[in-house]
Amino acid sequence: MILLDTDHLSVLVDRRDLRHALLKERIEASVDQEFAIPIVVVEEQLRGWLARIHGLRHFSKQVPAYDRLAELIDFLSDWQIIPLTPLAADHCQVLRKLGVPIGSQDLKIAAISIVNDALLLSANLRDLRQVPELMVESWLG
Repeated sequence: MILLDTDHLSVLVDRRDLRHALLKERIEASVDQEFAIPIVVVEEQLRGWLARIHGLRHFSKQVPAYDRLAELIDFLSDWQIIPLTPLAADHCQVLRKLGVPIGSQDLKIAAISIVNDALLLSANLRDLRQVPELMVESWLG
């Protein structure tokens, strides 16, 4: 199984991103074709679009942001979403006790990846390579 972190999901959803074609090509060429998205990544994406909409006071300026939110929801409907299970939550606690110096959202995404024996695609290699047992790569170039 291969899980997408927020940065990879953003590139995959946004066809205007210059890295979109490369990422899509790598996904299609992958031997492992079981791709999924951690629920925490879904949360981050939704929070981002909702914050953007909330920050736009003029209704007409909200239209494109709502369009992008709808595009995201449509995109997500075709993907398997991997939950934060009790086992993953417990693993978060273990990683925290080990002193892994990353934020809570990244910690949850890492734990979900570890307990599902999944490769995590993330551009945040500097932080995530500090997580014991986590398999992480960036496919963004």
